[in-house]
Amino acid sequence: MASYKAPLRDMQFVMHEVLEVGNTLATLPGYEDATPDVLDSVLEEAAKFSENVLFPLNRTGDEEGCHFDNGEVKTPKGFKEAYQQFIEGGWTGLDCDPQYGGQGLPKVVGFSISEMQCSANMAWAMYPGLSHGAYAAVNNHGTDEQKALYLPKLIDGTWSGTMCLTEPHCGTDLGLLRTKADPQADGSYLISGTKIFISAGEHDLTDNILHLVLARLPDAPKDVKGISLFIVPKFIPTAEGGVGARNKLACGSLEHKMGIKANATCVMNFDGAVGYLIGEPNKGMQCMFTMMNAARLGVGMQGLGLNEVSYQQALAYAKDRLQMRALAGPKFPDKPADPIIVHPDVRRMLLTMKAYAEGGRVFSTWLGLLLDIETQSQDEAEKQDASDLLALLIPVAKAFMTDNGFEATNLGLQVFGGHGYIREWGMEQFVRDARISQIYEGTNGIQALDLIGRKVLMDQATKLRKFTKIVHKFCEANGDDEQLKEFIEPVASLNKQILDITMQIGMQSMSNRDEAGAAAVDYLRLLGHLVYGYFWARMVKTAQAKADTGDAFYQAKVATARFYFAKLFPEHLSLTAKLKAGAKPLMALDSEHFALHL
Repeated sequence: MASYKAPLRDMQFVMHEVLEVGNTLATLPGYEDATPDVLDSVLEEAAKFSENVLFPLNRTGDEEGCHFDNGEVKTPKGFKEAYQQFIEGGWTGLDCDPQYGGQGLPKVVGFSISEMQCSANMAWAMYPGLSHGAYAAVNNHGTDEQKALYLPKLIDGTWSGTMCLTEPHCGTDLGLLRTKADPQADGSYLISGTKIFISAGEHDLTDNILHLVLARLPDAPKDVKGISLFIVPKFIPTAEGGVGARNKLACGSLEHKMGIKANATCVMNFDGAVGYLIGEPNKGMQCMFTMMNAARLGVGMQGLGLNEVSYQQALAYAKDRLQMRALAGPKFPDKPADPIIVHPDVRRMLLTMKAYAEGGRVFSTWLGLLLDIETQSQDEAEKQDASDLLALLIPVAKAFMTDNGFEATNLGLQVFGGHGYIREWGMEQFVRDARISQIYEGTNGIQALDLIGRKVLMDQATKLRKFTKIVHKFCEANGDDEQLKEFIEPVASLNKQILDITMQIGMQSMSNRDEAGAAAVDYLRLLGHLVYGYFWARMVKTAQAKADTGDAFYQAKVATARFYFAKLFPEHLSLTAKLKAGAKPLMALDSEHFALHL
């Protein structure tokens, strides 16, 4: 029987022992009451909701899917009731501004809750997740009037939000979009066009849905320079903030998808729908990036969440399933065969899942802490450093964590063998659900291009050096510790090497821009291993300092770190070799020659 248990011990280890978030939060205005005890109590309640309410709906929601009837969408059985329980518990406004009804808790705690929800029921979690992104966009770029009207409704959960970017003829290349915005005398706009792949575009969970739509004003500049952002509500709000007349928009159909079937992925038709400009005209991409960055971090958490839940199922199965005897001799002679966890290859798969989950957990929690520093710190230099590190590492969080998450779900299925391929065990759903995380909110290839182009080469690696400096200081301070050398030395070596490789790519790209494109995916993965290696070294330092407690948790942490550095971290060697090969092996074959064997 499938089950999910929130990894509270590991979350608390990361928060309180490794990152010591309480010390940082205590220095940030507004977070003085966010003590470790408060954060723990919030996590414990979130765990109960995820384990007992969301997880039981995961498989049934996948099997039932959403129902579409004449433009209206109904979510699977139990989803609406779970959402009502969610908003009654105040979860929708956990880390939102108290001025508009939020609880004002640190964003760092929200990352752990996001992981739990994605583990328990990724399709359900997307509904409030998108609303939170809409909240961020309006809060950062809306007028005071727009904030007063929309934010309380998003925070209390009675209204939800979407982001409407993609059109049938353009996905990543938003400069091609055709949706129009015609200005009206009253200051509103009439929005006309079709958007596709709109997650949570229509559903029955909330009283109203706020669509954040990218569209073009008349005579706007071409490409992305001529895109503006608009709030287009499903129902036009009344002066009192209630639900008024139905707007001229509708769900045209639901996409028939590989996974996340319980989330309504819609074709949305806007036929002269009333919309309201957010931010400045033709500056819509800047406004939307607030939402997109939040979404990219959220998608990274989906990779982590599915990694964790797949690991839990595979571990339980491996302990129970009897197959053959251990190669070194029977481990359980009283049984007809040994459980498969004794076999080296099964352990390889389980440890890979475990190492990627625990590495992703500390990395994402640190990013959450950086968000708190960026928004709350009174020190401008500290805020800028946090902002730069987030800009650099958001692509890594999205792509590296989802690539690892998809690998983990496949490994989990493999542990189950033939049973993993059968629907009732649940493992194939994790694989299907995880696959989209590498595609939407900018494919992982696009994340890699963003990283190497905008975040590294464009500023001559200034942001990158801020991170490598952090790593260097840690390695320098702990390099003489004999217990840590086996972890510190490989991290320090890669930390130096990545700057050399970056310089090489930059020099090659000056004469041939394809060099950056050819390097991008491998480069992101290389940086991902540097990030995970650094945080694994930090976790080992913390765990080894508590080794004398006799707590097996710390012993397991060190053993998992040794596996990571011995079996996963060395991937950087092959990545380095591929990066040194440059663009020529990719670009040498003429386009017409790809099909010569056909």
